[in-house]
Amino acid sequence: MRKWNQVMQVAFTYIGTIVGAGFASGQEILQFFTQYGRVAALTIIVATIFFIWLGIKVMLLAKSIGAQSYEVLNTQLFGDLIGRWISFFMMIILLGTSAVMLAGAGSLFAEQLNFSYQSGLLLTLILSYLVLSNGIQAIMRVNSLVVPLMLIFTAIVVFHTWQMPNHESWLKLSSDLPLARIWFSPIVYAAFNLAGAQAVLVPLGNTIEDRSILIWGGVFGGIGIGLMLLAAHFALSAQMPGIQQFEIPMGHIIQHLGKSIQLIYIFVIFGEIFTTYIAGLYGLTLQLQQKTTLHPRTLLLILLIISYVISQIGFSMLLSTLYPLFGSVSLIWFVMIIYRRKLIMNSNQP
Repeated sequence: MRKWNQVMQVAFTYIGTIVGAGFASGQEILQFFTQYGRVAALTIIVATIFFIWLGIKVMLLAKSIGAQSYEVLNTQLFGDLIGRWISFFMMIILLGTSAVMLAGAGSLFAEQLNFSYQSGLLLTLILSYLVLSNGIQAIMRVNSLVVPLMLIFTAIVVFHTWQMPNHESWLKLSSDLPLARIWFSPIVYAAFNLAGAQAVLVPLGNTIEDRSILIWGGVFGGIGIGLMLLAAHFALSAQMPGIQQFEIPMGHIIQHLGKSIQLIYIFVIFGEIFTTYIAGLYGLTLQLQQKTTLHPRTLLLILLIISYVISQIGFSMLLSTLYPLFGSVSLIWFVMIIYRRKLIMNSNQP
């Protein structure tokens, strides 16, 4: 039972790191998958395979070389010069996307709960400090609480959609978009998310002693991500094409499920924002620990303050500015980690 619990903790931490505000809103799924019609189910399978395969490899390689941060992994994979440049860009982008998550929490409190934007920021900062001060084990415990709620919420949405007259739309929708774009989309999506997830996958791989726990945690985590993608695609497809006009597509679906489900949805969104936020900050703290003599908690406070300052720019502006840059760097990382697969295989990886 103890081993099984550890496997599920790894899986939940993996899912919680990948799933962020864009996922919860439904906008990511709509843009990367649902708009491509019935073929989207197959592209979700492709993305799921990448999440399982490369998620496991990142954790196992981190374990085999004793990597405490993603910079150590990148320099091992790509050489000292290129690895340091990739890690530098990752550091900047992780800080930026952490600020995006923090801004998203502020916007959630302002728009959905009628609290002030700043109250959402401050509550998230306080909770983040309390969790991150206790290391990777605390992050795993938070994800073990939040991710099951995400899965329950996903099941509720699927059950609701199944009762709709057009619930088979995900098997019938057509798309006029180019095939090259359709099949490139899951690659971009997996690259974008895996590059950011290494901030937690690397220290996770280095912390867990039993390789089989990492392997099965990666398998269940990847499958869980794939099932959540498929469930959201199923729900969104039933309301195509009208659902495309909404900035938060899942919010439109939830409006028909009653006030109690709406409150659960708000909590789920906050949980997904929070888990992604602390994942990025944890990875940054580990990387900077290797470059400075500052105490880890002092580093954490500095990063929290910096992300707070950047978050004042606003959620939408940060999202539109930083994510295209993150996508470009992520694709480079994704291509290189596949290209360097022989190095991974030679490190006793499956």
